[in-house]
Amino acid sequence: MQKPLTVSYFSDVLCVWAYVAQIKLDELRRQFGDQIRVEYRFLHLFGDVAARMETGWGDKGGAAGYSQHVQQMAVRFDHIDIHPEIWTRNTPPTSASCHVFLKAIQLLEKQGEISAEPEERFGGKSVFEEAVWRCRLGFFRDLQDIADRNIQEAMASDMALPLAGIRRQIDSGAAHAALCADFDAKDRQLVEGSPTFVLSEGRQKLYGNVGYRIIEANINELLADSGDRASWC
Repeated sequence: MQKPLTVSYFSDVLCVWAYVAQIKLDELRRQFGDQIRVEYRFLHLFGDVAARMETGWGDKGGAAGYSQHVQQMAVRFDHIDIHPEIWTRNTPPTSASCHVFLKAIQLLEKQGEISAEPEERFGGKSVFEEAVWRCRLGFFRDLQDIADRNIQEAMASDMALPLAGIRRQIDSGAAHAALCADFDAKDRQLVEGSPTFVLSEGRQKLYGNVGYRIIEANINELLADSGDRASWC
């Protein structure tokens, strides 16, 4: 049996384009199943939200200007919901806290303490994938400050996740180390931003709002090529 193709997926939970791209991840799982393995990694696009707003939007209306930009962009996509006060109220100061929380869940998955299998109750997502999605929904749709540990743990409780295990991974520093490993991988593979699909051990990178058919074509080509075919170039 052919080894699954690894698709590394870099994103920031506060990135609206990653929120938009969730439908593409869902379709990849549906179409390719066990032929691919999605490796989820995080980067710090919104590591310091205040600084990012000042640098990128300080002369364009600040957070209110960015809020308007996000809402105008979101009108193009009928599969997502954006709260009308996004980025102007209950704004997380950082995405890092949520990323650490999610890395703790991912570590529990790797250690076999929670299932890594697709679950029908989550629409075919794994427990970890559902946790990532709920964090995105919590912010973009429900206007929650997902950097707040209380919000994170309430979500985990709602999913019946082991809070003691999550806290252990965070308090021990293991989740922080896993997040730093993601940052190192981002630098090593020259990932420019969120979201980015990385294929073929870093040789192919699809960054930003890339159409699904382009992602699909790249994966199909890699699956069809066992590595034995000679290249014409």
